Amino acid sequence: MAGLKVPAMDEVVLRLEKLLFPSIAGVAVLSVNVDVEIVRVDAQCSATGAACPGCDAWSTQVHSFYLRFPADVPSAGRSVVLQLRVRRFRCGNAMCPRRTFVEQIPGLTRRHGQRTERLRSTLAAVGLALAGRAGARLASVLGLSVSRSTVLRLIDALPDPEAAAPRVVGVDEYATRKGRHYGTVLVDVETSRPIDLLPDREASSLAAWLARRPGVEVVCRDRAPFFAEGTTAGAPQAIQVADRWHLWHNLSDATERSVAQHRHCLRVLVPATPEAESEPAPAADPSGSPWPRGHRFADRTRARHAAVRTLLEAGHSRRSIQRQLGMTYRTVKQLADAQTPEELFTGQWQNRPSVLDEYKTYLDDRWAEGCTNAWKLWEEIVPLGYRGSYQRVRAYVHEKRISPRPVTARAPSPRSVAGWILRRPENLTETEQIRLKTVRTHCPELDALTRHVRSFAIMLADRKGECLPEWLAAVRQDDLPSLHTLAAGIDRDRDAVIAGLTLPWNSGVVEGHVNRIKMLKRQMFGRAGFDLLRKRVLLA
Repeated sequence: MAGLKVPAMDEVVLRLEKLLFPSIAGVAVLSVNVDVEIVRVDAQCSATGAACPGCDAWSTQVHSFYLRFPADVPSAGRSVVLQLRVRRFRCGNAMCPRRTFVEQIPGLTRRHGQRTERLRSTLAAVGLALAGRAGARLASVLGLSVSRSTVLRLIDALPDPEAAAPRVVGVDEYATRKGRHYGTVLVDVETSRPIDLLPDREASSLAAWLARRPGVEVVCRDRAPFFAEGTTAGAPQAIQVADRWHLWHNLSDATERSVAQHRHCLRVLVPATPEAESEPAPAADPSGSPWPRGHRFADRTRARHAAVRTLLEAGHSRRSIQRQLGMTYRTVKQLADAQTPEELFTGQWQNRPSVLDEYKTYLDDRWAEGCTNAWKLWEEIVPLGYRGSYQRVRAYVHEKRISPRPVTARAPSPRSVAGWILRRPENLTETEQIRLKTVRTHCPELDALTRHVRSFAIMLADRKGECLPEWLAAVRQDDLPSLHTLAAGIDRDRDAVIAGLTLPWNSGVVEGHVNRIKMLKRQMFGRAGFDLLRKRVLLA
């Protein structure tokens, strides 16, 4: 072809050598055969000798040659078939137990290796990102044929990363089986990298881990007692920092419980309405049936009875009715023999005695106060002696929810009012500010609760941990049992809470790694052993 310059073979070999072995020294490419789908490369080591792996003695005495075919990564969409000519050397050290050894090319081959080092690293990187099954599928798309078990074995063979001695450590728990089995994750807060995973969350395990690292100065944790005990035993010199988010979360729960204890005070926000006229009692069913009109079972039975009687009067046989209506012959016979549908209601009574009857007054009062959650109502009547099921309470609440009643304004829920108290005043709408002010004016306890919450928020945002003892003393002066419980818990962990409200450290980065562990665990469902999970958390 005119004008097309074809490079010499030596130049082609040199270019492919740079492409296939960019950072590997001591490899000489002998020949290259490029096909449509395959690139065949013949190469050999260009070093004059090799060091014995047993005694490090240098040898240039060649014993023999043989060929190795390590799998390599594809190049430009083509599979690479690498034919590597390697030499076996004699060891000249008489004290060495090895008589002969095979040369290895650093960065390319290893003893008994079936893959090149870069292929191993590529597959290991895919496995760290996607685990076994998904990693094997992606590898096949990239032209790397490998099984999912091999991908996992390559991950297991990776060495642990070398981490510098941490100074600020964050510790938290992660679930391997939620509610049953938990482990511990430790993170270097300064570098935001995970340091280690422990298979349990026992205080002794954490203490032993910290004892091996005397350079730890700060430990960020939540308020779990086992982390506090483990840190005290393993690193007594370290400053323990209670996480600020967990403190605010605990305060939020206590605030909602306190508002729920004064839910009757929230009725002040419901506008007064004139007394509604008493509704007339529903007319009794003229047929005398214990099942009123509108009941699902009664209406279905009446409809089926009417359909069967209509077909009988039209001259159809019972077998024909059975086929047309898709009923059993026994059902058709029962409907045909009954002159009225009420005859089929024998033994069915709507208002039979129930174990819930003596608690319905309490449920009605709580419903009027605005509590419409069946589960909470069931939890409230169980201590009062109720021995029935939750399903009965749910059915009764459902009946009240769907029954026709006059539309009236409802008091806000305790969670809504707690949200008004916990949010910044400037972030509340004008209506919310007015309603919260009304509640505070009407209920001194909720007014005191609001003052304590907002003073704690200022202390947390401005890092004024030295004000905590004064805040605890102020809380104990008011009749707020939920806040008293919170204050007692904070008092037991006072030093860590003061450090959390003063120092800049927190456990936010640890929570991020806990969320990442959840994702990695779900990727390895069924194969998520602790060793494999630990490798992926530390290396991915």
